[in-house]
Amino acid sequence: MTTSLTTHKATAKLVGWIADQLHTPNDVWRQSLAFGAPGIALLHLELAAAELRPWQRAHNWLTFAASGPLTTGRDCHLFYGAPAMAHVLACADTVRPGVYADALALLDRAVAAEALRCAALACSRADRGEVAAVREFDTLRGLAGLGSHLLRRDLQGEAIRQVLAALVRVSQPLIIDGEQRPGWWAVEGPREKLDPHGFPGGHANLGMAHGIGGPLALLALAARQGVTVDGQLDAIGRITTVLDRWQCDTGGGLAWPYWITVADHRAGSRDDTEPQRLAWCYGTAGLARAQQLAALATGDPARRSMAESALADALTTPGRLAATDGPTLCHGFTGLALLALRAAEDAEPASAERLQAALPALLEATAAAGLDNPRQAPALLEGAAGIALAAHAAATGRPPRTEWDTCLLIA
Repeated sequence: MTTSLTTHKATAKLVGWIADQLHTPNDVWRQSLAFGAPGIALLHLELAAAELRPWQRAHNWLTFAASGPLTTGRDCHLFYGAPAMAHVLACADTVRPGVYADALALLDRAVAAEALRCAALACSRADRGEVAAVREFDTLRGLAGLGSHLLRRDLQGEAIRQVLAALVRVSQPLIIDGEQRPGWWAVEGPREKLDPHGFPGGHANLGMAHGIGGPLALLALAARQGVTVDGQLDAIGRITTVLDRWQCDTGGGLAWPYWITVADHRAGSRDDTEPQRLAWCYGTAGLARAQQLAALATGDPARRSMAESALADALTTPGRLAATDGPTLCHGFTGLALLALRAAEDAEPASAERLQAALPALLEATAAAGLDNPRQAPALLEGAAGIALAAHAAATGRPPRTEWDTCLLIA
């Protein structure tokens, strides 16, 4: 057990309380994995798999989520519409195999079709030498997110290969205003809007949620499962070379910025990487896990050691967690705990011990952050469902039984 008995019991109580508060479908977004019913269904599926809460609750939430048409085509992505429901039903299939087989097969085909469409658009854009849009390739709305489902459900299919090939293209440098910049340079700012004041000339996003961290993780996870396309390992190398350029030493471990601006790119350095909020979605913690996966995929022991130390340092060095101020999965303590758990699975023994030792403090910080009413914020990424899911995994010291966290590209 990776946590003290007291912490384990307190966390189990919190998880159960959240699940009981969210026992019945209510007025939430029906199709949103990030903010609605599918994400809440994941919590009940995971607890049903552990025989801690009844299966019927999960089924009720799934029925609610599927009670109307599901969005497909250009307006869907892993966290909304048909792909979101496909992910949740794939998790349900681990608990009750075959129960939703027909629906899942239909949704798998919809995800593959959308992935093929998006991959073709990305390659066509790259052929024209145009800059990317963040939603083309990222985890939350882009190819990396769709690829996470394909890697789980269609490992030998054409769609995953086309997604990987498109991400190889995304990794290739672009010439913009006579300068060579990372191939995922986006003309808009991090909020996916043109921002001539804050981000004149756009930016290169390094995050796991909205940046190149997600594609890096997918390329690595696919390679570890034996799924490769031409140039895939080279693409991993190009991305990690960019990350190497922008890493800095905080005095308490290595860190990476959220993004690179035109001014940063021209200066060749920046000195404000820390303090930043440590989180899955942006910055050091998520990128450390992505680089650990990359190192495992390419057989790079030096990068593996560096990434594992960077994550352990970030989670245990006094002061590094000061900017993290909430319990959520996306950008809070439970997300960090889940990262530590997953990274420890793959880490060298000494690093694994350090990562596991960080878990009690992260769970205690979750409890200290407080949660008044799960129904006010029931969401997966920024609410109660995600807090309960990640805290449950961290407290038990075992990865999710349903593998629900594959949508985060950390496993």
